[in-house]
Amino acid sequence: MIRDVSAGFGLLMEMGCGKSLTAIAIMGAAYERGAIKRVLIVAPASVVSVWPRELEESAAFPYKAAALTGTKAKRLKALQALQDAREDALKVAAINYEATWRDGLLEALLAYDADLIVADESQRIKDHAAKSSKAIHELGERARYRLILTGTPVQNNAVDVFSQYKFLDSSIFGNSFYSFRGAYCKMGGFERRQVVGYRDLDGLIGKVHSIAYRVTKAEALDLPEQTFETRVIPMEKADRRIYDDLRREGYAELDEMGASITAATVLTKLLRLQQFTGGFLQPDDGAKPVFRFDGKLAALEDILTDYVLGEGKKIVIFCRFLAELEKIEELLKRLRIGYGCIYGDVKISDRGDVVKAFQEDPEVMVCLAQIDSAGLGLTLTAADTCVYYSLTFNYGTYTQSLARIHRIGQVNRCTYIHLLAEDTIDQKIMTALSAKEELAHTIVDDWRKYFE
Repeated sequence: MIRDVSAGFGLLMEMGCGKSLTAIAIMGAAYERGAIKRVLIVAPASVVSVWPRELEESAAFPYKAAALTGTKAKRLKALQALQDAREDALKVAAINYEATWRDGLLEALLAYDADLIVADESQRIKDHAAKSSKAIHELGERARYRLILTGTPVQNNAVDVFSQYKFLDSSIFGNSFYSFRGAYCKMGGFERRQVVGYRDLDGLIGKVHSIAYRVTKAEALDLPEQTFETRVIPMEKADRRIYDDLRREGYAELDEMGASITAATVLTKLLRLQQFTGGFLQPDDGAKPVFRFDGKLAALEDILTDYVLGEGKKIVIFCRFLAELEKIEELLKRLRIGYGCIYGDVKISDRGDVVKAFQEDPEVMVCLAQIDSAGLGLTLTAADTCVYYSLTFNYGTYTQSLARIHRIGQVNRCTYIHLLAEDTIDQKIMTALSAKEELAHTIVDDWRKYFE
């Protein structure tokens, strides 16, 4: 239950431990004792449409839920309809983080006047200066109660908790990010902008847990073991020459920039290398990527032949780029394997049907997804095997994706197969992820090692 000593509370529960179910139980208990009438859930875009289904499956109290998706006009209309609904049920609105600060929507959400705001996957507001974070802080100031749900409150360094707790209860760490950073962090690196150490870490942890409850999979669940497998994909000499040329060109251009280099510039160069390890060469004129290197696609065909066609197992395939996804679709069609697909342009409201088909339809054997679009909030336990065709630079997104098959309802050992092109950026990204590094935030100082 929500503690009387604080209007905010954190459920720091690892993926698959039932954060959503616990949050729904809290909503129901608070509603039945007359403490709340309106709830606002803010979540990643891919998770918004999941909440009404979670309520349908778990809520034992009267409610009216609306997923605010689509155009601004459509969102406003859905919110107004919810406000006009009968009063003898808990009203629950769900919206994505990126929409909260838009003109017209923030004002409407403030007017909705939620009694309880739930920040699902609250690490999304770890940047205190982001527009969505500022909007959540403003909304939180109006709400009577606040709840955060996350298994990874700290993705990169300890400063990640400040913004989440400013929303949750500003009395814990105050309202000044720089005072917080000065109290707990030692700064260094490029222009002393990076956290290189901590002070009073015990005090920080104590405050975090003073209004939070931590649950890990090891403590709460009897989930099956996880097995991680790497399949190294060799390159032919011609492909290796192309890759090495791209790597040298990227290094030379960055080296010339000197002190003016930015993380965005480095990531652009690395993305081009990563696109090639996935098979595609991006022309300089910005034209459509050209398929050039088929090593990973051949390896994936072997896996599909062995696991899906041979053993009759369902699998999940994650990739990063749309061009990769389209090429994999061609392969699945050629092999006559039924599949569902989730990527950025698939409407949030339609993703639930894709998941349901994968979970229940014996003809749908593969869930193919862009990792940034389907790495959160989806239950894909019909599969116990997941293939990573390509990886994201984001450690949080990667770990979230692991839990799509390793969660409540899974009874089999889970296997994760990573396809990594030999001696390329793929292996460097995997090493960084294994070390729990957030590449996008550490890359400016150490960019050279990714081009070695």
